[in-house]
Amino acid sequence: MAFSNAFILGLFLAINMALPLGTLATDYTVGETSGWAMGADYGSWSSGKTFAVGDSLVFNYGAGHTVDEVKESDYKSCTAGNSLTSDSSGATTIKLKTAGTHYFICAVPGHCSTGMKLAVNVKAGKAAAPAATPSSSKDSPADDTPATTTPSTSTTTTTPTTATPTTTTKSTSSATNLSPSVAILIFSWISYCVLRLV
Repeated sequence: MAFSNAFILGLFLAINMALPLGTLATDYTVGETSGWAMGADYGSWSSGKTFAVGDSLVFNYGAGHTVDEVKESDYKSCTAGNSLTSDSSGATTIKLKTAGTHYFICAVPGHCSTGMKLAVNVKAGKAAAPAATPSSSKDSPADDTPATTTPSTSTTTTTPTTATPTTTTKSTSSATNLSPSVAILIFSWISYCVLRLV
């Protein structure tokens, strides 16, 4: 009996250790239930969140809006003519692949100036970057450029690329800051306690 309990506990530990850390990336739905819309305060929405490389921003919005990733100067002046990427599909998912500040605006005239803009500071990853696989989400164009540690003096130049708009039906989750090691430890401890009762 003791051998089988130890074996099962060891099996649980092995499974936990084999789980890829990339599964800990978080999908943030911009604006939560309000989505990407006029009248929202995206500064307040993003202020309590910690964004990391590997996380994704999910923008849900109706017709008449866009999601454009822009440089800091265009973000501050609400200029959309030099967008790094642009999408108007109604459901845009952007994977954050580099550390640094990423800037997003709605390019429809008047929308950005009334608050439809978002700046997120992305920290170096909380999870290892997964292997390259086909994806239905957009990647932040900054993945091909070096990250800057002082976003206010960024001089990175990126050539705009054309991307096919995509629609995703991916479920989203709230942010969590539980480290993988702590999660494995907690799960293993619970498994051990359960096995002792058997």
